Amino acid sequence: MKSKIHLLAAFTAILTIATFWISTVVVELGGDPQAIAYVKNLIVMPGLFILVPAIAITGMTGFFLSQSRSGRLIDSKKKRMPFIAANGLLILLPSAIMLNLWAADGNFTTQFYIVQGLELVAGPVNLILMGLSVRDGFKMKGRFRTKS
Repeated sequence: MKSKIHLLAAFTAILTIATFWISTVVVELGGDPQAIAYVKNLIVMPGLFILVPAIAITGMTGFFLSQSRSGRLIDSKKKRMPFIAANGLLILLPSAIMLNLWAADGNFTTQFYIVQGLELVAGPVNLILMGLSVRDGFKMKGRFRTKS
């Protein structure tokens, strides 16, 4: 049961981050300031209220599941987690909040676009790291075994 919760939470987190990123790119390329502000607001509310619990549940269930395991794949997943967490807590979360506040005020300055650029780089970094962890989890479950 814990592994199913872990998988569901991980995919929820990945899909949420991907949705944030795609929505941001689409609205930045074709939206007006009101549309940008609307998307930034949706990312914070309800977006972060979906993402933060999903990441927390993924981390907690992953911690419990890894206690009875060892090996190269578990070690790789454990090494990635601090980077995923730091990127999320130190870059993505504050960026989302600040961009929402600035967009709501119509403050589309150079500072806004610098932070936006940072967020657009940090998001895919987390998606890649999380995807590698999902791949390793599937390998541990035997889902990616090659036929002999």
